[in-house]
Amino acid sequence: MALKITNKYGIFELEGNVVGKNALSLKHHFEQLMVSSEQIVLSLDKVKRIDPQGIQVLSNLYRRAIKNNKIFYLIGSENDIIKKAFGKVNYMIRKDFL
Repeated sequence: MALKITNKYGIFELEGNVVGKNALSLKHHFEQLMVSSEQIVLSLDKVKRIDPQGIQVLSNLYRRAIKNNKIFYLIGSENDIIKKAFGKVNYMIRKDFL
C-alpha cells in the first residue's frame, strides 16, 4: 500500500505503510517542509505498517527538528502498531496534539 499524506488543518495525516521507498519519500518531503515551517505535526493513527527504516526516518526528523529549534509532534500513541514499533523510544509519540 502506498503512503498517503493529507494536510488536515495543519496536521499531516499519514495513511498506509511507512516502509522502504515510502519512508525515504516521507523523509525528503518533511525535510523540505521543515525549512519553511516552525511547526510540524504528523498523525500516525492510520499507519498500517512501519519497518525499521520508517522508525529511523521519523526518529531522525524528530531529532533534527529539536536541533533546529522546531516544533515536531508525532501523534499516534493509541495505534498499537506504532506503540509496538517504537518500543522504548515511544516518548516521541503523543496521544494528541492539544
